[in-house]
Amino acid sequence: MSGPLDGGVPRIPAPRPAADDLSPHAYRPPRDDSGTPDDKDAAAPGAAPADDGAGRPSTGDGTQTRHPADSGGRSGAHGQAADDGHVPPATPGRDTTPEERGGDGGAGPDAHRVPAAQPRGRASHSVLKSLLGAWALSACSAEETAAVEEHLGECAPCADEALRLRDAVGLLHTDRDLDLDPLLRFRVLENCLGRRPARIPVPDWADPYDAETARLDALLRDIGESEWHAPVRLKWFEGGRPVDRRTTVAGVIGHLMSVDGLVSGALGLDDPLGRGAPVRPAERTEAFWRSRDLPPTRAVRVPWRDQSHALVRTVSFASRGVAEMSVSYGSFSLPLRDSLLDRAFECWIHADDIADAVDYPYAPPSGAHLNRMIDLAARLLPAALAERRRAGLAVPARDLVAAGAPGRSLHLEVEGSGGGNWYIALDSPAAVGSPDRSVAQVALDGVEFCRLIAGHVSPQEAAAGQDGDREAIRDVLSAAASLSRL
Repeated sequence: MSGPLDGGVPRIPAPRPAADDLSPHAYRPPRDDSGTPDDKDAAAPGAAPADDGAGRPSTGDGTQTRHPADSGGRSGAHGQAADDGHVPPATPGRDTTPEERGGDGGAGPDAHRVPAAQPRGRASHSVLKSLLGAWALSACSAEETAAVEEHLGECAPCADEALRLRDAVGLLHTDRDLDLDPLLRFRVLENCLGRRPARIPVPDWADPYDAETARLDALLRDIGESEWHAPVRLKWFEGGRPVDRRTTVAGVIGHLMSVDGLVSGALGLDDPLGRGAPVRPAERTEAFWRSRDLPPTRAVRVPWRDQSHALVRTVSFASRGVAEMSVSYGSFSLPLRDSLLDRAFECWIHADDIADAVDYPYAPPSGAHLNRMIDLAARLLPAALAERRRAGLAVPARDLVAAGAPGRSLHLEVEGSGGGNWYIALDSPAAVGSPDRSVAQVALDGVEFCRLIAGHVSPQEAAAGQDGDREAIRDVLSAAASLSRL
């Protein structure tokens, strides 16, 4: 800092030498010392030096304290010249500025001007490296961006890292279709359970219900708010003729939850319809639909899914004997193992109804699960056929069993995934079908047979191939359609 000297001669800062000036008298930058040992000795410990009014500290006894600033922090000839009041000559090859020459030669106000602050130094490598992530996301300020990009032109490792980060950010901005395969969740669950069985595994006989409820839940999660009110037509056979009922997607889920409540009640869980609810599936569904002032909405999905989770969890922790527990449907009963299989079948059929209503791709169950559903229907057919005979809707059975002769049977050949061969007893529900007494054969596709027992196609439309007793074939196919219900 410049200021007047004792002799009244203004002190002029020495100019910086040229780059090639290596003389011993070349300019040296001021040292960043707070004082000399003499200065520290002159001042009392802990006391601040006094000011003489001219900007220089004083010792308090009238003598001025020498400070490096008075000599510009210089040593050698330049420092001595300043102390003697002598102005050093300008460095050759460089013109001095008016400020360096003291303005007009006197001690003007420019002689006391503080030099401008030096610009701050560049950020360190570690600081600039830490900004690479924000730079890749375009989250840096303009100053930070400029500093980082300047650094990338000089630092190869950081440049490589910046490229990798930019590529990673590009993956976050994709135009690809994000809609997932509706069967993906089912396949992932099936694969995971196959590789590492659960600590408390789901019973084998409950697998179809667990899988079909999970697939339907995946479908419901993908549809929009308005699609929950899409119209759905439920179809089944009643009294030998097709009937239907219109509802919505939400209404179908309410129907499934209402009938699943029969299984919940048998296991001691809460019935969604409460105590005193009807037992027959159709009556339960009608009661659920009437209990709401407004049509069901997507809010029904949560209680339905919670109920299905509770059912699977309960049978998983129950003893083995629970599989034979009876579940009443009003006019008939099924053991729990068959009841959950029946619920899995209805869940798939109505999921397919929903998928058609909202134009959603939906596949049939796995071959193993489809085979179990067909087997359940084949086991129920003799009783359904006997019920139709009692109602006068089928040809009377031949009294062969009473005479000791084996009963007749129909060979049901189901093709495709889940297919197989079943022999349906024709003359007694207690009899077992035998290939030796087969009087007719019916061949059809597995999914088509399931659509028949769901009441979605008529008996005349179902059979792909027929051979043998025409009356037996007609009665069995009609009995299969009578298994359907709301």
